Amino acid sequence: MASARPSTLGELRVAVAAGRVRRRSVRDEVRENLVARLRAGDTLFPGIIGYDDTVIPQIVNAVLSRHNFILLGLRGQAKSRILRALTGLLDDALPVVPGCEIHDDPLAPLCASCRARVRSEGDSLPLNWLSRDLRYVEKLATPDVTIADMIGDLDPIKAARSGLDLADELTMHYGLVPRSNRGIFAINELPDLAGKIQVGLFNILQEGDVQIKGYPIRLPLDVLMVFSANPEDYTARGKIITPLKDRIGSEIRTHYPATRGDAMAITAQEAWLSRGDVSIPEYVREAVEEVAFQARADQKIDKRSGVSQRLPISLLENVLSNAERRALLAGEPVIVPRMTDIYAALPAITGKFELEYEGELRGADNVAKDIIRGAVGTVFNGYFANADLRQVTEWFDLGGNLQIDDTLPAEELLARACDVQGLRELAMQAGIDRNPPAPLLASAVDFVLEGLYAQKKISRSDEFQYQSAEPPRRPTPRGVQTEPMMERDIPNVAGKKKYYN
Repeated sequence: MASARPSTLGELRVAVAAGRVRRRSVRDEVRENLVARLRAGDTLFPGIIGYDDTVIPQIVNAVLSRHNFILLGLRGQAKSRILRALTGLLDDALPVVPGCEIHDDPLAPLCASCRARVRSEGDSLPLNWLSRDLRYVEKLATPDVTIADMIGDLDPIKAARSGLDLADELTMHYGLVPRSNRGIFAINELPDLAGKIQVGLFNILQEGDVQIKGYPIRLPLDVLMVFSANPEDYTARGKIITPLKDRIGSEIRTHYPATRGDAMAITAQEAWLSRGDVSIPEYVREAVEEVAFQARADQKIDKRSGVSQRLPISLLENVLSNAERRALLAGEPVIVPRMTDIYAALPAITGKFELEYEGELRGADNVAKDIIRGAVGTVFNGYFANADLRQVTEWFDLGGNLQIDDTLPAEELLARACDVQGLRELAMQAGIDRNPPAPLLASAVDFVLEGLYAQKKISRSDEFQYQSAEPPRRPTPRGVQTEPMMERDIPNVAGKKKYYN
C-alpha cells in the first residue's frame, strides 16, 4: 500500500535490504511482471483483439528476451495502443529523487544535482513515488526533430541564472530520452527521423548510455526502447539506417483483423454508439466491416497505404448518425440503421484510402459506392444463400418499381413496400424478431432490396428507385416472329446475298 512505502532515503535502504522493495532494471522489471501474468493466466493487453495467436506471442518473446523491439504495420493496426499498453507491465510505483528531470534512483543517482542532494541530505532525503503511467514517454518522429530534442543540449539561460560556467554539468538540458530514464521510450514512425538523429540512437540501443553536447560525463540510462514504423519505409529503399535496424532486437509484424468477427468486436469497442435507444441490426454491422475487407482487396486502392481499421469505426458512427437524423425527423423512438445509410456515409469512407491510377480515373465516390455494393452483396449472400427470391424479383420483372430513400420514415417505407409480393416474408429471414417494431422491419426490407440490387437481381437508380434488372420487353402482336431467325427461315432470292440475324 502507498502508506507502507518508504518516505526517505534511509527507509528505502532498510526496505531494500529487507526485500520489501526490489531494485532492478526496467527490462528485468517488465520481464518479471510478464512472467507473473503468464503464470496467473491474466490478459496481457486488454482491448487488443485479433492478435492472440500472431502478434502478442512475438511481443511476449521479445520482452522475455529483454529486447528493444519495433512494430511494423500499416496504419490503423493498433501499434500505438500496444506500445502504450506496455505500461501495464511496469510496477505500480517507483522511488525517485524529488524534482529530478531524469527520475534518478535515490540509491544510485546519475545527475550532478541529485548526487549533491544525496551527499548533503543523506538518509533524510525525501522520496517521490512515480506512477507507471508517468514512466512512459512517446515521441512522433518528424523530420524537424533535433538531436537536442532527443538527447539534450547545454542551456545558457540556466547557466546565466545560476551563475555557472557553460562547462558545468548542471547547465545541461536533458532531452526526451534521458527524461524517460527508468521507463519506456517509444518512437512512432521511426524512419521519419533524420539520419543523424537515427545515428544518435546507436549508443542508447547498444550500450544504454548517451553523451550530451560533448560533455565528458556519460549517462548510463536504464530505458526500454520500442518503436513503430510502416513496412514500406523500413527497408533499404526506405528511410531507415541499416545499422540502426541491426541494433533493434525484435521486429514484429502487425496486421489487420483476419476475420469479420474480430473486426466487428474492435469496432464495437471503439465506436461511439451511445445515442439513446439504439438498435443496430447485425447485418448492418457486418456490412460496415465488409466494406473495409472489400476495400483492402480492391485493385483500385493502394495496398501500400492500407485501409485503416478506423474506416469501419468512423463509418458505423456516421451510419448511426444518418439513422439518428431520420429518427429525429420522423419522431421515431428507436434509432435503427439501414443499408442505405451506408451510402449516405460516404464521407467516412473516401478519406480513409488512397487510390491507384485506375481508381483516380473512376473517382473516390464511385469507388466507394462499388465497394459498398460488393460488401452488401457478400453479407446478403450469407443470410439468403438458400432463400427463394423469385417471388420478389418477378414482381419487378413484371414492371413493378419501388421508390424509397434513406430519409423515408419506417411506416411509410413499409406502406410502399407492402405491394411487393413476398418482400415482407423474405425480410423476416434477416435474423430479426417475429414481431419486430416498424423501424427494424423497415431496415430488414431495405436490406433485402439493397441485397437484390447488389447481386444484380434488380436494378435501382441513384435516387433509390428499384426496378427490374432487365428492361421490359415491348408487347408484340400475336403471330409476329420474336425469336432470332434461322437460315432456313430466310428466303433465297435470286441474285441476292443471304443475310442472317
